Amino acid sequence: MDVERVREDFPILGQQVHGHPLVYLDNSATTQVPEQVLSTVAEHYRTSNANVHRGMHYLAHASTDALEHARETVAR
Repeated sequence: MDVERVREDFPILGQQVHGHPLVYLDNSATTQVPEQVLSTVAEHYRTSNANVHRGMHYLAHASTDALEHARETVAR
């Protein structure tokens, strides 16, 4: 496993603390979020934020489609 490559996925780990790269081991309290998730969530809020499975309008359908696509991806 390329640890440096994995660290690059987590913007928060790019910080220096007391002159050393940040190391975060408290995952039982809060897990850090990779850039891929941050950008996907931000894009959702920018373009299609609405309740899923509850509306008959464009944004609700877009949100529902995105959720169902994510479920299919995880299931595979």
